[in-house]
Parts: sequence; structure tokens; C-alpha cells
Amino acid sequence: MSGASAAEAGAAIEAHALTRRFGPVVAVDGAELSIPRGRIYGFLGPNGSGKSTTIRMLCGLIRPTSGTIRVLGLDIPRQAESLRTLIGYMTQRFSLWEDLSARENLAFMASIHTLAPDHAAQRIGAAVEEYRLGEFFDRPAGTLSGGQKQRLALAAATLHAPPLLMLDEPTSAVDPQSRRDFWESLFTLAARGTTILVSTHYMDEAERCHALAILDRGRIVANGPPQQLMAQLPLQVIEIETEDTVGARAALRGLDSLRSLAQLGLRLHALLAPGEADAIARVELLLAEHHVRASVRRSVASLEDVFVGATLASGAGR
Repeated sequence: MSGASAAEAGAAIEAHALTRRFGPVVAVDGAELSIPRGRIYGFLGPNGSGKSTTIRMLCGLIRPTSGTIRVLGLDIPRQAESLRTLIGYMTQRFSLWEDLSARENLAFMASIHTLAPDHAAQRIGAAVEEYRLGEFFDRPAGTLSGGQKQRLALAAATLHAPPLLMLDEPTSAVDPQSRRDFWESLFTLAARGTTILVSTHYMDEAERCHALAILDRGRIVANGPPQQLMAQLPLQVIEIETEDTVGARAALRGLDSLRSLAQLGLRLHALLAPGEADAIARVELLLAEHHVRASVRRSVASLEDVFVGATLASGAGR
């Protein structure tokens, strides 16, 4: 999408040819982004893929080596100071004051954002109800569980009702139920018009996003709505169900078109090149030659398949 058309669509974030180098290391390599307002947009990738560096550049915390950034209509980093009042930021590591209570932390954050006393009291009261802080409101933050800290951190990040929320791997230290509750809170915020940018290495979280970018070694290797990315995967997905997974693995080593093979219990999940004609018959023949009894069928692509396919293609191009 061009800069003009993105603006017409109400883009909250636009970045073009965004690059950041640290000496000889290229942390972000020519990223192109256009993120609409009121949507949850994800960055999916392993550690070192450039997720955090990209978010910090978009926030104006670090300067890009080259490229342009426009966030909420502001040129970044030139207008980064103006942007800081319009964003909420939540890091992977709990960054509030552990010796202060939840109440004291929120009161302090309200003062940082220069909220008037009446407005601050109203916003804190709303946060206590929305994020269920009442049960530990007067306890020191350092004594809270991972899920409780997460709820408090989200309340603090949204206390000033920012139109843009940046979340850098915010759920890495919490249990599955807390992660689920956290995402319900994000959808509520998005429904109110908040734009949310979240980095993650969890496939199930990435699939919840309205759209996402998959990053690999600093490059965006896939970009779009999760369902679209899965539907357009340029690989064949085959599943093999067998008691003899060891024999099946050995048989499939002779398949030149095999791009990836993962085991899921008694099933093998294989990604094959699109040029493999009659893939099921080819796999069945190899298994029969190795005396492996198995059921072979086509399967629907998962987001993990998209990730594997995109990163394999990216590596092949180097």
C-alpha cells in the first residue's frame, strides 16, 4: 500500500525502508509497514529477529539508520516527544515499582501523565474494575503473581487512554489462562478504537491478531491477516499417521521435495514443495517401500507452517 492510500485508510503506523544497524549487524532490514487504526497487529519471530528493535524505533526510543516512520500522523523520531503522550508501552519484564502497592503505582503513573486529580481518580477506579485489581490493590507489586503483575502493567499502560498501545512480548511469564484473559482485554481495547502493536513468539497469540508480520533475521518475510497467510501458503501440507514414526521419518528422507517434517504424537506433519506431483501417492509409495503402515492425507496449513515456510524461503535467498 502506498503512503497516500495508507493515509486514506487511516493508518496508525507507516514505515518505509526501515533499517537499523548496530555496527556490522543489521537488526532490521528494509521493513515496510502500514497498520490501520483500531486493529491488533502482531510481530511474530524468534529472539533476535528484530521485533523489539522495530517497536523501539516506532516509539522513537532509538533512531533508525535509514528509512521513514510516521506514527499517528507524527514524523518519528523528529516528533517523538509529542508521540510519548499518545502511546502506552508495556515490556516483557515487569517495569513498575515492586515496593509500591498497585494503588501507589497507578497514582504515580497518573501523576507522570499529568492527569487532573478528579480525572485520575476516575481512570484508576475504572482500571480497578476492568482489570480486577481490587483483590490486591493495596499489596506491594513485588508480591503479586505473574498474571496479577500483567493486569497491573496493562492498567498502568492504558491509564491515560492512549490511542496506540505497544506491547513487547507481554505474556512470556504468565500462565495460559492469564494469557487468554489478557487477550480478551486487548480485543476490548481494540473495539474502542485503540491500535495495538504486539510482539510475540507464540503461534496461538499471533493467530489472534487482525494482521501480522513474520520476521526472520531482521526482515519481514510474510505480512497479512493470519487466515490469508495460511490459505496462500505456497507449500503442500501432508499428514502421515502411523505407529512407526521412526520408519516413516527414514522413508521420507528420500523425498527431495520435503521442506519440513514435524512430529505431533503419532502424526508426522510434512511440508512439500508445490511442484511435487501427486504428493500423497508419492509419500504412500515411499512408505510402502520401507514397509511402514500409515494413513496419508492432505491437511490444512497452520500458522506454524506459514512461519516455517517463510523462514525457509528467506534463508534460501541468502
